[in-house]
Amino acid sequence: MLDIVYENKDFLIINKPNGLIVHPTTFKEINTLVNFLIEYCPQIKNVGDDKNLRPGIVHRLDKDVSGLMIIAKTQEAFDCLKKQFKERKVKKEYYALVYGDVKERKGVIDLAIGFSKRKSKIKMTVFSQNKSKSAITEYEVLKKFLNFTLLKVKIKTGRTHQIRAHLNFIGHPILGDRIYKNKGLARKIKNKKLDRIFLHCFKLGFYDLENKWVEFEKEIPENMNYELKIIN
Repeated sequence: MLDIVYENKDFLIINKPNGLIVHPTTFKEINTLVNFLIEYCPQIKNVGDDKNLRPGIVHRLDKDVSGLMIIAKTQEAFDCLKKQFKERKVKKEYYALVYGDVKERKGVIDLAIGFSKRKSKIKMTVFSQNKSKSAITEYEVLKKFLNFTLLKVKIKTGRTHQIRAHLNFIGHPILGDRIYKNKGLARKIKNKKLDRIFLHCFKLGFYDLENKWVEFEKEIPENMNYELKIIN
């Protein structure tokens, strides 16, 4: 089940498929990334801040999002990587296919994110003032299609649903997103319905335990590549 991109004594780089939840929210869930990690590398059970539910997990991707993740194999690696995330030294880049014509070639969304009071607990909302946690998302237009734009997205912070909430806020929700969506826009633009969100973390960079910068890349899955071909 694990798609391992790279492994050494300190960490794993895995390509998480869409549809796989990273860690259980209760002890009853067994089909999670954490369960597969423990089966593959039992020592991970002793690593992390929450060794019961999130052993080895330094950061996460949403269930329906695919792409690269770092998994710490030792406590020393976990602490080192967690510090880099906190200090915003980790590079994370995504591909996102959004509705509409994004006018600016490059842009920065610097708006706080917090839980929506009017929606379910899983949905975040964007605040124009710093009422919640700060969130910074950078984007660059890679290619334009009829009714869609392919973006490269970098995040300076790692808030829950950050990219999804930010892009939706500026009027360009991500194709296939079931939570952050514009129903009127989706009805207006006819296309093959994607069975997942078009968001994939394709690049991950950080400093290893020898303070050497390392980067890893993983291109988009075939179903996402197919979607690009049929809208081209």
